[in-house]
Parts: sequence; structure tokens; C-alpha cells
Amino acid sequence: MKRTIETDDAPAAVGAYSQGTATDELVFTAGQIPLTPDGDLLDAAAIDVQTQQALENVQAVLVEAGASLADVLKVTVYMTDVEQFDAMNAAYEGFFDVEPPARSAVEVAALPKGVDVEIEAIATTGDGD
Repeated sequence: MKRTIETDDAPAAVGAYSQGTATDELVFTAGQIPLTPDGDLLDAAAIDVQTQQALENVQAVLVEAGASLADVLKVTVYMTDVEQFDAMNAAYEGFFDVEPPARSAVEVAALPKGVDVEIEAIATTGDGD
């Protein structure tokens, strides 16, 4: 059965979507941008800082769903400038240094609120065993 994930430790959804959804076995996070839970937009920050905040938001949604970054199966990273890949990747590695998940990194023309990165994840909860 589908359940909606909501936490005050990540930015609130600002549209017709949830921070995440889950079943007994999987968690899907919405795309997370570098927006703090307090509403501070880090759009002018360097890509590594933006990546860190986006991943902290992903992590908060996962924790609320009963999962962790160690449970992540797949990550999609959307970037407005793939030339910043190395800096993004350096920040990303700090979150997934052991057994990293599958990942796609895609350059896009624009992202919400003018940010440079948006990150979404799919994780397992392990509850389906």
C-alpha cells in the first residue's frame, strides 16, 4: 500500500506532490533542490554546497520513511551545467562512499527556483523480506 512521506527536516512540497512516497519495500523521494528546511534557497552557492543541501534533504525524507542513504538503489542528479560534474561528484561521494547506488547525471536547461542541481532517489526499506 502506498503511503505519503512528510517531514519538517526537509523543505515542504510547494505544489501538487509529496516529499516522498513509499510502499512496504520501496521509497521514492521527490526531486530535492538546495532549499533548507527553514526556506533558505542556496541558489547562489557553489555546486558542492547545493549538492550537499539537496542530499541532506533526500536523507531526511528517507529517514522519515524508515530508510537511509545506505538503502538507496538509484539516484538521479539533474544539473544545469555538466561542466560542474566533478565538483558535484566530490560532494556526492561524501554521502555515498561505501557501496554507492546506481546513478544517472543529466544536464537540463533549467531547474526550479534557478538552482543548479536537483536530486531524487529510490531506496529499499527492507520491509518486504
